[in-house]
Amino acid sequence: MTIPALLKKAQIVFNKWIRERDKDKGCISCGAEVQHAGHYYSQGHHGSLRFNEMNVNGQCLRCNNFLHGNLINYRKGLIKRYGETKVMLLESNTNRVKKWSRFELLAIIENYK
Repeated sequence: MTIPALLKKAQIVFNKWIRERDKDKGCISCGAEVQHAGHYYSQGHHGSLRFNEMNVNGQCLRCNNFLHGNLINYRKGLIKRYGETKVMLLESNTNRVKKWSRFELLAIIENYK
């Protein structure tokens, strides 16, 4: 498989794992039923956080798609779930560029399937 194909597969496997992990917790932003794996920091602009378990949490369709992540409430949910210190640490690691290797992507796929 090509690197882009592995990245796509890794994202699918990881997102499914997140939805399963959070199905009983409710949407991180509003508490509704989990339907998506929503990123606090987008995977496109913050590649190093793409597979970060704290950066990605269960979200409902409305918050993730129509409210563009509902980020103010997402942050409140992160603080409630993980604590303010951990959220501040996450927020301090946003500028790292990441180029995923074949080995890393295969490990992600294996770990989260």
